[in-house]
Order: sequence, then structure tokens, then C-alpha cells
Amino acid sequence: MTEEQGVPADGRDGPEIECWLTDMDGVLVHEGHALPGAADFLQRLVDRERRFLVLTNNSMFTPRDLRARLAASGLHVPEENIWTSALATAQFLAQQVPGGSAYVVGEAGLTTAVHEVGYTMTTSSPDYVVLGETRTYSFTAITTAIRLIEGGARFIATNPDPTGPSAEGPLPATGAVAALITRATRREPYVVGKPNPMMFRSAMNRIEAHSETTAMVGDRMDTDVVAGIEAGLQTTLVLTGSTRREEVEDYPFRPTRVCESIADVVDLV
Repeated sequence: MTEEQGVPADGRDGPEIECWLTDMDGVLVHEGHALPGAADFLQRLVDRERRFLVLTNNSMFTPRDLRARLAASGLHVPEENIWTSALATAQFLAQQVPGGSAYVVGEAGLTTAVHEVGYTMTTSSPDYVVLGETRTYSFTAITTAIRLIEGGARFIATNPDPTGPSAEGPLPATGAVAALITRATRREPYVVGKPNPMMFRSAMNRIEAHSETTAMVGDRMDTDVVAGIEAGLQTTLVLTGSTRREEVEDYPFRPTRVCESIADVVDLV
């Protein structure tokens, strides 16, 4: 058997996987449409009573929003099974400075998550400036963020992605705007989302998963796979998203297995 059939290249069988983390875009959906095998994969997780979370670096939407968007594509995922970089970021803030304050640049997914951990949102000497995803980056908001960081606020970003997809083509995303702020302030953000393995560890804590019996399915070597490896997980790369097969060898690390699509992962559950 081969990597293409979803078997590790070294032929070894690891411990039985009890919990699954899976990326959303490029693994389960693409441009609002479910990818082949996604519904079967999710149903198999339910049938086998496996604990799982769907992960996304996109901080724009709440889990409720994402549940509805997935349902529109024919995929049914409960809110409690969705974990976003916004939720991970809010959890990080609450652990670092409980009951703190923040100036937030982002959409409802981020502002709701930060509010729900007990944070106050303010432009008056906040503990943090938190930058997330939005389709309407405001020059005024970016200017305010720069001035607050220069005034002593700590700089946090939900994810490092420089661009995001749209029907018209790529859009500047969190990483690109963070670079602008860094250039103006000389302060690098602490990034909570993938490829920071903290994103996976917070997700695993949510479902009481252990690294030795948890697997990650993703479509990017530079975020999903590397973060999974650093978190001690088995990793499966599917080729329906960002990373192409010929690019895998460009990286100094390898996933546990490479599959054509999520359809080839169903039998591994």
C-alpha cells in the first residue's frame, strides 16, 4: 500500500485514533461547496463516537455562523464542534490577563469571543490590541491600533495568513495588515492561530484529547501539518487545498500520511 492510499510511508500502524481535528477550508469545503467525502467523514466520526473539532484560522465568524454556512453546503456540524482562531485567541487572553481589556480590530466572531471571556473593549489604555480578519479594514482603526501599541498595549493577531479568498480574487488578510502595523510600530504580534500549536492544544483541551491518540487533517504543510507535528499529533495532508503533492518534498518535515482527499480518510476513522 502507498501514501496515496492513506497509509504511512514507513508502514507502521500507530495507536488507535480516538479524537480528530480537521481543518475546514480546503479539507471539508471549497468556496462554499462541500468536497467529496466530507459528509461521509463527518458521519463516520459520529457513527464511531469519535470526539472531533473542525478548526479554522478565520476569525470573522462565530461557531453559530459557521455551523449555518457548513449546513448550507450540506455538512452538519454542531456549534460545539467548531473551534476558531478567535476562540483560541480569547482563551489565551483570559489566561494571560483575566478580566482584561482590549482594542479589537475584527468581525463578530472575534469581538463576541473576546467579550464572552469577560474582556472590556476600549480605546483607553487597553491591555491588548487584537487584530483579526475583516473584509472592511479601516485606516482609522489601523491608526488607532498603531497608536495604542506605541502607548504600551501588547499586540496579538489571530492568525498569520497574508491573504484570504474571495470570488473576485485574493484579499489582504490578518498577516498582511499585521505586517503594516509591525512596520509602523516595530512590534511583532504574538500569533495564536495556526501554525502556533497552541491552537491545537486549546482545541484538544476542549474535547479532552491526548496527543498520542489524536490526528489532524489539513491541506497546508506550513500551518496544519507543522502545527500538528509540533503538538505531537498524527498528521494527514489532503491535496484538495493549498499544498500540492510536488511541494511536500520542499519542507524539512513530513506528514504521517498524504491522501488525495478527505474521502480517503473515511476508512481511517
